[in-house]
Amino acid sequence: MLFREPFLEGVRAGTLSTAFRRWTQPRVKVGTRMRTPIGVVEVLSVQAIMEIEITSTDAARAGYASRAELQQDLSPISEGQLYRVVLKYGGEDPRIQLREAADLSVEDFAAIQKKLKGYEREGAWTRKVLKLIAKNENVLASKLAKKMGMEKYAFKRRVWQLKELGLTKSLDIGYRLSPRGRAYLEWLES
Repeated sequence: MLFREPFLEGVRAGTLSTAFRRWTQPRVKVGTRMRTPIGVVEVLSVQAIMEIEITSTDAARAGYASRAELQQDLSPISEGQLYRVVLKYGGEDPRIQLREAADLSVEDFAAIQKKLKGYEREGAWTRKVLKLIAKNENVLASKLAKKMGMEKYAFKRRVWQLKELGLTKSLDIGYRLSPRGRAYLEWLES
């Protein structure tokens, strides 16, 4: 689910808690934890409803001044079932703390290496990508992908895998190795 920044800030502050979506089938379920720019957002409930069931309280909890304003926002999308999704702030993104953990133990290094080897079924790429990012901070993903001889979205998928392990950080433009990523690369290079 995509959310606007002001809505996410309201979820973090506890002032907003409800989103409405039209889907052919639910795209989230109770317990889903989504990483967003403000941290983790957790799904508390997903309920199929009819538009007439939307209350003014629902509209306020979704960040709208009125029920009519919310309905107007929903009107361009007519296909699919309407769902009321109740959310709560679930805390900071755990990858933030992980990527700052640069003091790697032998066990940490081995765990990262094992996970990365699982990613390399199609050939060794993790060291190359880490080194490329280390030398090219703030460079567009499309340019980095070209240097790797890859399609942009395939490259971004690989960087996402590194990010999941706390090794990289996304910037407004491009990427940067995290302290953990730099430490891991130093281990590899030693």
